[in-house]
Amino acid sequence: MMNNNPEESYWLAADNLDHLIQALRQTGRQVIGPTLTDGAIVYDRIDAAEDLPQGWTDQQDKGSYRVARRSDNAYFGYNAGPHSWKKYLHPPRRQVFRAVQSNDALQFVAVDEPAQAMAFLGVRSCELHAMTIQGRVFGAESDYQNRRQHSFIVAVTCTVAAPTCFCTAMHTGPEVTLAYDLELTEVIDAQQHYFLVRSGSDEGERILSQLPLTASTAQHHAQRQEAVDRVRQQLETGPRHFDSSDLQSLLYRNYDSEAWDAIAERCLSCANCTLVCPTCFCTTEIDTTDLSGQHAERWQQWDSCFNADFSYLHGGSVRTSTRSRYRQWMTHKLATWHDQFGTSGCVGCGRCISWCPVGIDITEEINAIRKQESS
Repeated sequence: MMNNNPEESYWLAADNLDHLIQALRQTGRQVIGPTLTDGAIVYDRIDAAEDLPQGWTDQQDKGSYRVARRSDNAYFGYNAGPHSWKKYLHPPRRQVFRAVQSNDALQFVAVDEPAQAMAFLGVRSCELHAMTIQGRVFGAESDYQNRRQHSFIVAVTCTVAAPTCFCTAMHTGPEVTLAYDLELTEVIDAQQHYFLVRSGSDEGERILSQLPLTASTAQHHAQRQEAVDRVRQQLETGPRHFDSSDLQSLLYRNYDSEAWDAIAERCLSCANCTLVCPTCFCTTEIDTTDLSGQHAERWQQWDSCFNADFSYLHGGSVRTSTRSRYRQWMTHKLATWHDQFGTSGCVGCGRCISWCPVGIDITEEINAIRKQESS
């Protein structure tokens, strides 16, 4: 259930944000949210509002990320950082099974860890889309969906955008449109700093009942809409906005384009883009044994299509060149993903642009392929 009616929202003073965090913790959930660590705004455990990056933002561009002080005390005045919520729903490493040999018998034991109840605080619209996309990838009965069902979502409407963001091109933001438990919109003006809060589930309503809320007014709603419209205009007139309606056919038509050679000359096959991407899901499995040979384990861990060994079949790797690996990643993300899962695999968060060490920009590469085709 989701409440799309802004008239059914409430006003929460920014000074009372900690009431929300404590109400979530009292349900037994571990609260995960943004925090400033080692020069980056990352997702980690939050015990109180003071753990949030209040007054901090980030400055991002191609191959560049820096944190900086804001001129105000916004709690959510930052953009997509190096972490996504994927690390909690699709862990980087998890044990699949273990095997023990005893009395000449080999016993296999599946490892099925119970999902920890968590509350995700500060989930952007593009990230909600990423969660939904990965849910389709893994299926209804997956470990991913089990973790997702035990998660409480506090979504945040984007009122800031980095130059690397292109969610409007991918139709995933900036306003929250998918299901959530609670939604926050942070508003700061000359007189006050507050959140407009609305619920999207019965559990969200129960949390709301514990907060010091007052009824919102038409002025509050107008300020909220003004903030959303401002960031939307910034994105739609920005350098990375583009027409995504024909991406699938564009890439299919240009599978042998010379543009892939130009990308390959710069790409390091480092896999940064896949590791920071909120939808990439490739994994490999590692088998280990102890020195006695009586105990073995199988672990699943993140992998990347940029690794040469990832496409290894009997006799060698299928994609031996950087050109073929980058083409695989980009065409899968923007084209064949539609065939497999009925949607694009890109949500326009811009992480792959910021965290590429040589500054490869996926939006520029799309335009380069389009230009190459028309020349």
